[in-house]
Amino acid sequence: MSATKPWARLLEQLVAERGAALFGYAYVLTGDKARAEDLVQDALVRTFRRGRADQGLDAAHAYVKRAIATAFVDSGRRLRARPAISDVEAEPVASDHADDVALALSLHASILTLPPRERACVVLRYLEDLSVAAIAAELGLAEGSVKRYLSDGVGRLRAVHGDFGLSATDLLTGGRSTVPVTPKEGRS
Repeated sequence: MSATKPWARLLEQLVAERGAALFGYAYVLTGDKARAEDLVQDALVRTFRRGRADQGLDAAHAYVKRAIATAFVDSGRRLRARPAISDVEAEPVASDHADDVALALSLHASILTLPPRERACVVLRYLEDLSVAAIAAELGLAEGSVKRYLSDGVGRLRAVHGDFGLSATDLLTGGRSTVPVTPKEGRS
């Protein structure tokens, strides 16, 4: 019987303890269960294919989340390069649901209509509570680009949903200023 490799133990621990959170993150980006599962699987493969065992659970979680965001943005680029077969419409919201549930579903459907970079920026800002600087570092973009994507994305959402409680100040100044990603070796 051979001993389990350290990277395999870390992968098992990550999936057991943080798998649901990683799936939820991917689902918010994609809006589709199957695509979210594929995105998480691809991110895990990308992260652990080289046997990363020298990092802790938090660092592995951060690497996988970054791989999910990167793969999602990349898939958006590929989709734009290919012609669309059909447009998928959001399911209508039943009138017997509570108003807050209907608003949440409608807002989620609207988020899914945003282009990939705008969607990623909006999700990182309002779901992950990251600042503009942290989002820029997470996605490898300039802060000005992140501000533009946030502004455009929130503007599109406001066109459909009105104000929904976001202030212009919160858009640019809120959030945690640190990115939960450990730099790769040789990078500072």
